[in-house]
Amino acid sequence: MSKVIVVTSGKGGVGKTTSAAAIGTGLALRGKKTVIIDFDVGLRNLDLIMGCERRVVFDFINVINDGIRLNQALIKDKRVDNLFILPTSQTRDKEALAAEGVAKVIEELRKDFDYIICDSPAGIERGAYMALYHADEAIVVTNPEVSSVRDSDRILGILNSKSKRAEHGDDPVKQHLLLTRYDLDRVQRGEMLKLDDVLEILAIPVLGVIPQCGSVLQASNLGMPVVLDDKSKAGQAYKDAVSRLLGEDVDLRYVTPQKRGLVDWLLRRSA
Repeated sequence: MSKVIVVTSGKGGVGKTTSAAAIGTGLALRGKKTVIIDFDVGLRNLDLIMGCERRVVFDFINVINDGIRLNQALIKDKRVDNLFILPTSQTRDKEALAAEGVAKVIEELRKDFDYIICDSPAGIERGAYMALYHADEAIVVTNPEVSSVRDSDRILGILNSKSKRAEHGDDPVKQHLLLTRYDLDRVQRGEMLKLDDVLEILAIPVLGVIPQCGSVLQASNLGMPVVLDDKSKAGQAYKDAVSRLLGEDVDLRYVTPQKRGLVDWLLRRSA
């Protein structure tokens, strides 16, 4: 049965599009036919992170409003089988996301895909609402800082009250926490919230903790989802998150300090 998963956040700049790209790619690597939709009309970035910006001819808004067929707008990833991208418009505004058109596209995609990943704009404006409305599950992306966590808490309230499932009285949208840019050194110095602090506030299950890692920016600049970088700690953490999303029991990594040997201690003292 097809699942619609919205990747959302209350605050911008938390790594939401990076996460949508990594989770979608990770699912496709596990053999699931997956499409990632960019809902951030006017400010699209998904095509850049997926490395397909030069292949965009038609987009999500063309399908909704201009009579373009869905298969004309879908872009098949060249690196991963079963992975497709539906980019959005760079020139229109979010009012172009007509509710009836979005519903029609989602229903058409449900017929052909195992997973539909909706990359939501940050916040609570129209694009974000459209992205979460049809969701079966939600991945709430937050950084370990007070403002980001507070805004994520507001997003949880909207998921519980304004989704299609809430309107129809169905089972609630299943919610997952994805904590990004987690820096253990800063956590230990009290400059970031601990995972336990975030969980106490949001009270939803942890899908993954993504460590602060330079490979994320490097991968984005190359137009490659970081999950494809086997040497990246962030990429490994995203793979673990995908495994949990598929129902597997995988221990969290990168949430406790590594034991340092004498050489590490001497190097840190000389730095």
